[in-house]
Amino acid sequence: MPSSPNSLADPGSVDIRWARVDDAEALATLLCAMAAHYRQTPLDHSRAAATARQWLTDESPAYPHFALAFAGGEVAGLASVAIAHPGIDLERLMFLKDLFVRDGARDKGVGRALIGFLAGYCVSKGIGRIDLTTEDWNEGALRFYDRLGAERHGQKVFLRLSGNALNRIART
Repeated sequence: MPSSPNSLADPGSVDIRWARVDDAEALATLLCAMAAHYRQTPLDHSRAAATARQWLTDESPAYPHFALAFAGGEVAGLASVAIAHPGIDLERLMFLKDLFVRDGARDKGVGRALIGFLAGYCVSKGIGRIDLTTEDWNEGALRFYDRLGAERHGQKVFLRLSGNALNRIART
């Protein structure tokens, strides 16, 4: 049981694994913390746990979506990913949708361990790259990815269809 929402016991080593159905509560804890971090509407933990349980139940074992980090025996971070199949270069890629580390676990190697876990998975499965985005205001994330050697690509523009646009398109 976490000592408080923002602090973790001595993190020591970081353990990473793909999320399982029995990790729904841990995933919900991270989703609630992530919503608060990004100044979104607070999530109801019970609803987040039920949703996480459903996501983890529906996912195919061959298509992992959440990697969880545990430090000092407590949930510390997550990576939400999708695997995309070949494009013009005939090489699969991993898209890193979210990388999040709880406040009390930042600057302790949790984010690096998550990225290392994902990179190892990619190498073992013949996945040639990890693509990701981050907010332009998130200086900490930009510095973190720069330290890892991530290249900034100006070739792509991140776009989103949601809300009214998504509904309008769905009706056509």
